[in-house]
Amino acid sequence: MKYIFETHLHTCQASACGVAHGREYIEYMKNEGFDGIIVTDHFFNGNSAVPRDLPWNERVDMYMSGYEEALQESKGKDFTVLFGIEYNFQGDEYLIYGPGRKWLLENPDILEQDRQEVYRRVHQGGGIMVQAHPYRERGYLSAIHLTPSICDGIEVYNAANKPNMNALAYEYAKKLKLPMTAGSDIHYMYEGDKGAMLLEERPETTADYADMLLKGKAKCVIMRQCVPVPLEEVKEQIVTEHGPELPVFEH
Repeated sequence: MKYIFETHLHTCQASACGVAHGREYIEYMKNEGFDGIIVTDHFFNGNSAVPRDLPWNERVDMYMSGYEEALQESKGKDFTVLFGIEYNFQGDEYLIYGPGRKWLLENPDILEQDRQEVYRRVHQGGGIMVQAHPYRERGYLSAIHLTPSICDGIEVYNAANKPNMNALAYEYAKKLKLPMTAGSDIHYMYEGDKGAMLLEERPETTADYADMLLKGKAKCVIMRQCVPVPLEEVKEQIVTEHGPELPVFEH
């Protein structure tokens, strides 16, 4: 049996750009053909909805509230809700899978750390880091930042990206020989293609998901009208037409 999971999702409780509440995703994603979601709200150094002047533990509580609401709504509905983090540096963002509340509370100085130290602590906490939409180009970005040394995987299909941006990420992941992921980067309910991971087992934690990804037990698919299509079958998403328009910096 295979399981379809959304790996990149935002709620309005913790992401300033989020529109939907955590609870609203459950029936909607089930109807879209998904068996579970990983809530990856923007962390405090990204487009966060969490006030900066709160004590750390209160910030963590508010940050996790969208996930916890979704988790509560999923009870008894044969649907899995897991917790993740989207962490930002200089516009380069990373999906962190594995660490949870305990890790966040134990690392109140995490925002002061550089890329390498964050990566070390994530691994120390039993997690992995996947660079999200590495070749994304937007008006608010002035450059593309790549750090291969802190990547355990690359998000090669992001439903909010243009095809060539995804194709560049696909080529980048192939060059680095790293696991590939797909996600919708969903902020609200919409009709259209969604990114997903086709898993051989149902994960009980994001650490389980990370283990499957690293062991090759997770495959990228595009959900089209509730049907999973292998990413490799959608050529415009994996074959580049031109290089990036923004300057590229490798750290």
